[in-house]
Amino acid sequence: MESIKQFTRFVVQQALSCIFPVAVFGALAVSRYIHIPLISRYDLLLIVCVAVQWLMLVFKLESKDELKVICVFHILGLMLEIFKVHRGSWAYPEHGVSMVMGVPLYSGFMYASVASYICQAWKRFDLKLIHWPRNLPAFLIACLIYLNFFTHHFLPDLRWWIVLISFIVFGKSRVLFHIDGAVYRMRVVLSFLLIGFFIWLAENIATFLGAWRYPNQLHVWRMVHLGKISSWYLLIIISIIIIANLKRLKYGSSSMADAS
Repeated sequence: MESIKQFTRFVVQQALSCIFPVAVFGALAVSRYIHIPLISRYDLLLIVCVAVQWLMLVFKLESKDELKVICVFHILGLMLEIFKVHRGSWAYPEHGVSMVMGVPLYSGFMYASVASYICQAWKRFDLKLIHWPRNLPAFLIACLIYLNFFTHHFLPDLRWWIVLISFIVFGKSRVLFHIDGAVYRMRVVLSFLLIGFFIWLAENIATFLGAWRYPNQLHVWRMVHLGKISSWYLLIIISIIIIANLKRLKYGSSSMADAS
């Protein structure tokens, strides 16, 4: 019985951590079926994303430091989107005023929503990392992942080699999380994979709602290829490395637990 209660608390806290992603998907769903006159769908989505972020700040669901992290992810995500769209990896078929090189500005918030979830979950579960790798290997694997998102269009795709390296670099790492006073632990690589899987599920919903479309979805919606889970797995590694190191810079070692 107690395990059911703990699982329920876990699910509730996870849901609360997804406030911003849920708001984005809600806006996608509503805007797909309800047209607002005098404004394009992409421009409306940008306004909604900015408004939700502002409200989260006003109601202290998000701190100014967390907002800065989210802005960093928005910029990194937008740069990647511009490159991928121009390489034909996917497309934004609708039109809008708030577009840069064929990419709507709201798209960066899709990446920012991942950062928002991680920041919220970090607080709500009081996350601690143990056996976390040193700064240099963590920094190098993050750079390698991000660069491979670009270079695999010109050079051999290193994704599966990077996944293998991640198992080595983070093999001993664990994340501690707290639920109503109880402490649980999980392998970090498993957490990367689970989050990546749920983002893949969300990606299927997003493409169905027309947030963007892959080439094989231009005429008829099809499920996103399972191989995309590996991309999200790698993106989560970058996300957690960035957030963990920013927390380390601000709070010292308090975001890391003793290696025990």
